[in-house]
Amino acid sequence: MPTTTSACPSLAGRLAPTPIVKARHSPQTPPYPTQKTPLIPARTAASAARSHSQIPPTQHSDRNATRTDAMATLTVPSSVPAVAEDCEQLHKAFEGWGTNEKLIISILAHRNAAQRRAIRRAYADVYGKELLRALGDEIHGKFERAVILWTLDPAERDAVLANEEAKKWHPGGRALVEIACARPPAQLFAAKQAYHDRFKRSLEEDVAAHVTGDFRKLLVPLVSAYRYDGPEVNTSLAHSEAKILHEKIDKKAYSDEEIIRILTTRSKAQLLATFNSYKDQFGHAINKDLKADPKDEFLATLRAIIRCFTCPDRYFEKVIRLALGGVGTDEDALTRVITTRAEVDLKLIKEAYQKRNSVPLERAVAKDTTRDYEDILLALLGAE
Repeated sequence: MPTTTSACPSLAGRLAPTPIVKARHSPQTPPYPTQKTPLIPARTAASAARSHSQIPPTQHSDRNATRTDAMATLTVPSSVPAVAEDCEQLHKAFEGWGTNEKLIISILAHRNAAQRRAIRRAYADVYGKELLRALGDEIHGKFERAVILWTLDPAERDAVLANEEAKKWHPGGRALVEIACARPPAQLFAAKQAYHDRFKRSLEEDVAAHVTGDFRKLLVPLVSAYRYDGPEVNTSLAHSEAKILHEKIDKKAYSDEEIIRILTTRSKAQLLATFNSYKDQFGHAINKDLKADPKDEFLATLRAIIRCFTCPDRYFEKVIRLALGGVGTDEDALTRVITTRAEVDLKLIKEAYQKRNSVPLERAVAKDTTRDYEDILLALLGAE
């Protein structure tokens, strides 16, 4: 099947100059764990070898290194090699006349975020070159993009995806919605801190600068929010705000400030209560009333926001289904979902895909992708 490829320059080339950074955060809002590792100037091979010998041959230090979320598809060996050994094997994969892509996949696609972070830090220290740049020098195209996005710390990855979408905004974009609505509030906070550290601007100001019209009215407060993340719900508020939503939707006032206020400020638990109240009061789900014009991208964005809160597995299943089911494969969407959900809930997404399409997701991906790109995606999907 023909593919839809990104026109962006090499992702590694754009990212490598930036060191690994530690997101700033308050004690109440613990983000992704990150480390700060400045890039080290290139050194001689002998110097690198001496430095390499100084790394103790211990296992990855994260005591939860081999544990992943129950709904994740990432598979990590029960016994993980020492960080120094992983770095040495990666360096060997880059040496010689050809690149050993299978070795790269066998290591990076089977390490969790903390382990990948440790590998990046140690590789830069030993070889004087950021791992992202080393990867970018050896691999290219859609395979490079998948490997680089996966190797990034989750907060860095979200920052990069958000920056790409903000700078090349189009109404059908979904990365900003996913980052704002399908991540816990602390992770959105961490992504915004990583964004500021990497791009020296806030995510909010870039969205405001590049997005226009009703989409700007919606997306700026959406990415600005820091929602309450607890289970408490105000049922009377849910009842009254369900009425407000119905009234505005009935009048086709889809960009009304009240709709935007409710969707961009309420906690997930409160929104779920509001959507349930909407269905109880008016006999059908809110998204059904937002399908008045299937071609209206603003309505599609509102539906995407709601689905990210109510049923993220089914939302992401649809993104993958559309990525695989068109005239060409939307590789950016496919890569984005698999790399961002493999450590979260990709198992649920796979189940939703199987139920909806009667085909295992691994088989569908294998049919529409090839070679090393196929291999990295299947590895992250947990294929045997």
